[in-house]
Amino acid sequence: MNPKFTIRKAFQTDTDTIAGFNCAMALETEGKKLDPVTISAGVSSLFKHPEYGFYIVTEIENRVVACLLITYEWSDWRNGLIWWIQSVYVHPDFRRRGIFRQMYSFIKNLTQKQNNVAGIRLYVEKDNTTAQQTYRRLGMTETAYRLYEEMFA
Repeated sequence: MNPKFTIRKAFQTDTDTIAGFNCAMALETEGKKLDPVTISAGVSSLFKHPEYGFYIVTEIENRVVACLLITYEWSDWRNGLIWWIQSVYVHPDFRRRGIFRQMYSFIKNLTQKQNNVAGIRLYVEKDNTTAQQTYRRLGMTETAYRLYEEMFA
């Protein structure tokens, strides 16, 4: 039997758990070992700057088992915000239980309470076909755009 879970906006007290999940996700999906001090500072910084976005977490029996990050992009074409889903992680012991689907529904409900959200986007690793199938089942569509970047150290 699946225990009941609760989805909520994260609190600053969730910082260590979210930072740990981010490190685990990067290692699992990209084989990258992230610096825990930098990640913790980055997560903590978001709580000090809510204009950048917010985290959503899922709890089961008072334990955070999943998280994701929403960041904002202004779209002049739509005169509204695009919410970007980032840093998605569900603890391996709790996968395949519909947690991400419920988190996505939670986010969509939040967008309907705003009058300036034009859509939701995310990016996914090219080889992560499991995640891509999940996003398609939720009604998301692949775009015609490719992502380019120049990162600064």
